Amino acid sequence: MFKDNRVTKLLGVEYPIIQGGMAWVADADLAAAVSNGGGLGIIAAANVPPDMLEQQILRARSLTARPFGLNIMLLSPTADDAIELAALHRVPVVTTGAGAPGRVIERLKPLGTIVVPVIASVAHARRVEKQGADAVVAEGTESGGHIGESTTMSLVPQVVDAIGLPVIAAGGVADGRGIVAAFALGAEGVQVGTRFVCCTECNAHPRYKEEIIGAGDRSTVTTGKRTGHPVRCLKNKLTHEFDKLEERLAEIHEFEELGAGRLRKAVVEGDVEWGSVMAGQIAGLVRDVRPAAEIIKGMFAEAEEVLGKLSSNRDWRR
Repeated sequence: MFKDNRVTKLLGVEYPIIQGGMAWVADADLAAAVSNGGGLGIIAAANVPPDMLEQQILRARSLTARPFGLNIMLLSPTADDAIELAALHRVPVVTTGAGAPGRVIERLKPLGTIVVPVIASVAHARRVEKQGADAVVAEGTESGGHIGESTTMSLVPQVVDAIGLPVIAAGGVADGRGIVAAFALGAEGVQVGTRFVCCTECNAHPRYKEEIIGAGDRSTVTTGKRTGHPVRCLKNKLTHEFDKLEERLAEIHEFEELGAGRLRKAVVEGDVEWGSVMAGQIAGLVRDVRPAAEIIKGMFAEAEEVLGKLSSNRDWRR
């Protein structure tokens, strides 16, 4: 069921799983490890300077012979540079976020690049389908980092019903049960972020990983709601300061000033008190650090086991 569908055929992967394009986290080492494990690894372009991003693309090529992708945040000032680097190096897959992907599709699809926008609404899904996207990632509000309003449970089936493209579910997936749930909603693949932070090959600071491993079911909060670009992360001193800004209806620039550079502070420097420890609501399910390939194989083995139990249990049909 999982290894031979439209997503695996489109992306040229063994398992229909994409690693999230997490800024400061999703580098060439992580991307290559996920790709070598049978999924699709993603390098996050974010605001990375072009010369550094090119080094990451070349490093990924040296570490894996399998397909990998590049996530381009379209509101970034370096987005056009990232698009041109994807064209120059014929990156197999590009995922997009934070903006309309029209110029990405127009530039890269003629070169054979598969373009997969991350969307958070049915209207957005329909729009990118008309523009020529190859598939979509339907991302629910359970996800870590920048989020929309709809839950994965409600968003995915509505997107599946609205478009003809393969739909990849994101938000709330950390194990085999999440994969089965996503496929039950009509998805043909999953995107996983938080679980891959806690893998051996991820270069995020050990304290960042420890915070995720120590998280519980109510450990995440949403910050920056007034800005129109809310972010889900783990509670700490920084999120408490964001709460104070919300309470006094602070100006947008105050949120931006408080948040500037905080993700790097957490991921690179390991400041888990004043850095932005972005993580999804499923952080409470992450309990260890393992190699990416082991995580992928374990998740899909569990998914097959769950499916087997469901098919053998006929009580729910009565």
